[in-house]
Amino acid sequence: MDMMIKDLIEEKKPAILQQWFDAIMATYPTDTSGFLKDQKDRFRNPVGHTFTEGMDKILEALIAGEGLEEELPFIDDIIRVRAIQDFTPAKALSFVFSLKGVVRKELEQDIKKHQIYGELMKFETEIDRLALNAFNIYVRCREQLYELRTDELKRMTFTLLKKANLMSELPMEEFGDSPPINPNNVSDKTKE
Repeated sequence: MDMMIKDLIEEKKPAILQQWFDAIMATYPTDTSGFLKDQKDRFRNPVGHTFTEGMDKILEALIAGEGLEEELPFIDDIIRVRAIQDFTPAKALSFVFSLKGVVRKELEQDIKKHQIYGELMKFETEIDRLALNAFNIYVRCREQLYELRTDELKRMTFTLLKKANLMSELPMEEFGDSPPINPNNVSDKTKE
């Protein structure tokens, strides 16, 4: 990224971060966003803390031109929070793209004055690359979440069947990877 836009973003970083945070909070219900905005204690508001820390580091990485296609822990932290919340994938990842609008709005006069549209496009391309990385992280998190839910359902089902004496001599490990229940393993109660 060229020096002019880098300097402008660095100069207006506090305003950009605040507007970006506000854009993210707009995706939450009013009572939740109010808490996330107002509660500054990192222990009482770990989600808000994760967002503010992560956003700052994301913007720093974009300014520095660091490799955004790599795994970056601060992006991972935000995406993990968004992946477990009740958002559609588009809404969960919209915060990445909202940075474009925030930067355009905050730097609008400077972009026109210095005619740095090309630099802005390069910066927005970096945001797009960040979004692709975020999507990969999001998918992995959702897959992990579904695997955990599936495993829990398997454990619950096995436990219920065992308590009802509907299963015998089938270790839990086999239950998770086995085909449907073998009728030879079903207890006498179910054959009645």
